[in-house]
Amino acid sequence: MIGWIILGVIGVFIIVLLVRAARFVPKQEAPIQKTKVYTNREKIVNDFVNMIQCKTVSNRDESLVDWSEFERFEKLLKESFPLIHEKCSFQKIGKTGLLYKLAGESSEAPCVCMAHYDVVPVEEDGWDKPAFEGIIEDNVIWGRGTLDTKSTLCAVLEAAEQLLAEGYQPKNDLYFSFSGEEEIDGPSCKDIVDYLELQGIKPAFVLDEGGAIVENVFPGVDRECALIGISEKGSVNMSFSMESSGGHASTPPVHTILGQLSQAVARIEKHPFKKQFTKPVRLMFDTLGRHTPFLYRVVFANMWCFMPLLDLVSKKIGGEINAMFRTTVAVTKMEGSKAYNVLPVKASFGINMRLLGEDTIDSATQYLTKTIANEKITHTFINGANPSKCSDIDCEAWETLKKAIRQTWPEALVSPYLMMACSDSRHYCKITDKVYRFSPMRLSKEERAMIHGNNERIPVETLVKTVEFYIRLLKML
Repeated sequence: MIGWIILGVIGVFIIVLLVRAARFVPKQEAPIQKTKVYTNREKIVNDFVNMIQCKTVSNRDESLVDWSEFERFEKLLKESFPLIHEKCSFQKIGKTGLLYKLAGESSEAPCVCMAHYDVVPVEEDGWDKPAFEGIIEDNVIWGRGTLDTKSTLCAVLEAAEQLLAEGYQPKNDLYFSFSGEEEIDGPSCKDIVDYLELQGIKPAFVLDEGGAIVENVFPGVDRECALIGISEKGSVNMSFSMESSGGHASTPPVHTILGQLSQAVARIEKHPFKKQFTKPVRLMFDTLGRHTPFLYRVVFANMWCFMPLLDLVSKKIGGEINAMFRTTVAVTKMEGSKAYNVLPVKASFGINMRLLGEDTIDSATQYLTKTIANEKITHTFINGANPSKCSDIDCEAWETLKKAIRQTWPEALVSPYLMMACSDSRHYCKITDKVYRFSPMRLSKEERAMIHGNNERIPVETLVKTVEFYIRLLKML
């Protein structure tokens, strides 16, 4: 009798899973009304090449920064976009902040389009072509910043310049917000946000770099996906260190300070942070999971049941899936003695931690201290920020962004997602809950790997398509 009851319960359980999967289907979308967009291809390419030739490399050590290149870039904008500089008010904020305001028909729902124009350093030996010459070969533009993010900066200004020539006035006040210190977590974007806050400006829409049009990023989905970051993880750099009296390596203690630090690293890796199923990840699973084959939908429609299994798998394999579900810790530096036969007087290791959801700098530090369980190891906070707030998607701003994306890439599935990296846009979360992180371009896995890497480059067609997107978007704002 008990056996039959157990079988009956199992049968009901399986039926529930299957019924939920059967109902887990794509939501209805409004028909796409795609319109043709004219662009001046020659001007776009010429302006962009000139931007790439400006060596706006930021560095935490200001003595290594060539500020003349930043001044050159600012002057170039004035020459390349005369109508923007005629119609917009302009302010230089902080060291590198460039803020343009184009007055709209209304000031009730101001909008912000962001980008940064500083770039990371280059190891020239690893490049097949010079990184700052803007060489065009086979309809591909080479150079540092072609993807991150002079491309979006160029594209939004090209779109605005063209529309202004056609008599454009936005429905709402429109701001173009650019920083030259994003790559070093500099203060210019924060300074811009502080300025807007003092003016009482609360943006109804903010767009910055983030996700893109990508393929093969979600199990079972064989269509392109337009991923929009509605939140980003916090990034923290910390150092852990120990001191000793040093000495000769021929008579070492049972446990050297490097040995104890190594044990601490092993404990950190053995005891990962607890899983969190945050809103951005939950919404992505709910959106993209509906477009998968039935067996996948059995899982994605019943995350309440399969989450423990996903948690176990993600902890084992690591990588992007694991990073979606928990705060991660990467040990990136370790230092000790400079000689093989000398015990170090001081040794240390450094970590980069990516905070998720409810975890904060304070709570994560407490967890690591408890996990390491060695009072002789001290920690030093270097820099960092907590996770950003999660932006609203049940609003007009989200629908406007979706519409512009679907008109430009009709086959793409638009979905929220959690951004693993950090961007300047986190500062805008202070004054609005409508911050969206999306780089409007189709990027292959190979191209995404070029960001901050060698041989960064962008196809001309991708750049032009980005301008088309911004033309559509700006007409809606």
